Amino acid sequence: MRRGLLPIVGRQVTDAQKLPCPRKPIRIAPRIDHFRRRVVGQTIEAVDRVGKRVAVVLSSGERMVIEPRMTGLVLLADPPDPLYLRMRLDLSGGKPGAFYYWDRRGLGSVRLFSNQQFEAEFGPPKLGPDALVITADDYRSRLGRSKRAIKVALLDQSVVAGIGNLYAAELLHVAAIHPAKRCDRLTRAQWQRLSEAATTVLEEAIHYEGSTLGDGTYRNALNQNGSYQNMHRVYGRAGEPCPRCGMAIVRIVQAQRSTFFCRQCQPSGRTTARRMNFTNHD
Repeated sequence: MRRGLLPIVGRQVTDAQKLPCPRKPIRIAPRIDHFRRRVVGQTIEAVDRVGKRVAVVLSSGERMVIEPRMTGLVLLADPPDPLYLRMRLDLSGGKPGAFYYWDRRGLGSVRLFSNQQFEAEFGPPKLGPDALVITADDYRSRLGRSKRAIKVALLDQSVVAGIGNLYAAELLHVAAIHPAKRCDRLTRAQWQRLSEAATTVLEEAIHYEGSTLGDGTYRNALNQNGSYQNMHRVYGRAGEPCPRCGMAIVRIVQAQRSTFFCRQCQPSGRTTARRMNFTNHD
């Protein structure tokens, strides 16, 4: 999502509008007249990622944080359905002439933060290190004493930012770690594999522009499907053969979320799994 918005860097915001929508309203803060006054005339200096959110950095030093949650999209092109458009920011000069926030279910938010507010909301201990920079030692120091299942712990954004349910299942398969294994029972070698697997899976997902699942909810900034769903090793593939060993993939429920894994490649108990490289499905 962040990479798709890079064309707006260097552009000036000329207007901000809250668009009429008959569905559940999203959270916009501050209210739109104050929001408009603070963003109009500002130049977009950068687009950053804050966990699962996008942060648009303005020349004033403030950040516009967009949290799409389950059904929101940040778009530079026409939306899937104009009925669910929530907000538009017009831009000076050239194309794209605007970017949009679209949200079918109204679960997301668009909020403006000063530097101090941003640090209070997203700095430690509210948000952990980004999943693309956290090290094996960081994982171990943060989770090594926890009795939680490793899959559940990885979804805690205060521990590590940016790992969602789908990618947690994928990276644990790459790391050959059972999703129900307790954090305090992982070995140093397993923490290292997990760290490396997180980088592999997330960089892969960025390269393929995310996963568009059967409901078609996720789209990239140009309103096109992502293609990482074609690379899934385990997620959403219950009953299908594991791409590495051929055993049927299993689905279980953890913390009310679906988890997919391979019993052969991700053994439970004290069995040590051999390290596996799933970068290619060979």
